[in-house]
Amino acid sequence: MQCSWKAVLLLALASLAIQYTAIRTFTAKSFHSCPIPNPVNCSLSQDADAADRLCDESPTFTYNLSRKTHVLILATTRSGSSFVGQLFNQHFDVFYLFEPLYHVQYTLIPKLTQSKGMTDRRVMLGAGRDLLRSLYDCDLYFLENYIKPQPINHITDRLFRRGASKALCSPPVCESLGAVDLHLEEGDCVKKCGALNLTLATESCREHGHVAIKTVRVPEVSDLRALVEDPRLNLKVIQLVRDPRGILASRSETFRDTYRLWRIWDGTGRKPYNLDVTQLTTVCEDFRNSVSTGLNRPPWLKGKYMLVRYEDLARNPMKKTEEIYDFLGIPMDSNVERWIQNNTRGDRSSSKHKYGTVRNSAATAEKWRFRLSYEIVAFIQHACQQVLAQLGYKTASSEEELKNLSISLVEDRDFPPFS
Repeated sequence: MQCSWKAVLLLALASLAIQYTAIRTFTAKSFHSCPIPNPVNCSLSQDADAADRLCDESPTFTYNLSRKTHVLILATTRSGSSFVGQLFNQHFDVFYLFEPLYHVQYTLIPKLTQSKGMTDRRVMLGAGRDLLRSLYDCDLYFLENYIKPQPINHITDRLFRRGASKALCSPPVCESLGAVDLHLEEGDCVKKCGALNLTLATESCREHGHVAIKTVRVPEVSDLRALVEDPRLNLKVIQLVRDPRGILASRSETFRDTYRLWRIWDGTGRKPYNLDVTQLTTVCEDFRNSVSTGLNRPPWLKGKYMLVRYEDLARNPMKKTEEIYDFLGIPMDSNVERWIQNNTRGDRSSSKHKYGTVRNSAATAEKWRFRLSYEIVAFIQHACQQVLAQLGYKTASSEEELKNLSISLVEDRDFPPFS
């Protein structure tokens, strides 16, 4: 087919425009992030009006000239991630967010269960990365695309686990608090502070020196490559892993309905024919793939990746936390030290709810050995043998060895940061 000279000229101009846009994206001193149209309701006129209105009302955010450190805690459910998150939440100069990708998941895949199919797991990755990039730039308005019902005048009472973020439960975000309210429980924060003003939250984020986010909704570290290589960010990834036997034991106790068949097997000694083994094998596959990427030390992860075993942190929380902060290049302040001292020596009744962090950390890491039958442990050891060996977790060859706490099932192994 012959192309007219006009068509060729238009194509050339379009190419130049695309190149110019790309250059502007990566070199501009300021970076304005406007909300995308509603991913569920595709009414173009309605969403375009809403997006234009938010763009008009939202400020332009300055490029990260200060080089804030952006921290991502990459974990899976019941691996100790809430505990690790608190190591950043307590720091006076860290703006911490607890699971903001919850809103992306339950907007795009509202019926997603604990057992996630590969297609569903990947659907939200692009949207999740976009949200993380905006949050690290302190553009909290971007969250409004995924909060239902949508906030009015940037005010909402629907932010997931708002009370788990100290920065969102203290001045200037929560102006009603006094000096006696500085150590609020999560539920009390929501009651005393009322609805969240995202404008105030954005201002608070920008006043902090660093931003940390915890998520269990990104399967592997390779899914973060676009963010790690983004020159607008200074992203460092803390990958938290835990013995899969401990993860399954904790999930079975916490998510009793979802893991009902595992509990039946544990209680009766008979494996249900319809047991969903992907609830276990998916964790091990993600760990194996992600840890292999991190430990192979690709150039794009240099200086950006640290692997942390929950068991090492639980046994020596102060030493391991100091190592984490040293890797990040952030001074560890006295608030973090005090929190560790007060929250790693609790008794069995210390944790008030399933996401509580007050506990005897060393004992908690080993508790699974008394919760699971040896038959289930042997099944896990066979199904996850590669990742157990990769991460330095020993197998138990008998019921007696499983219950004998004098025999450690965690090898002394060092995983130095990739620097």
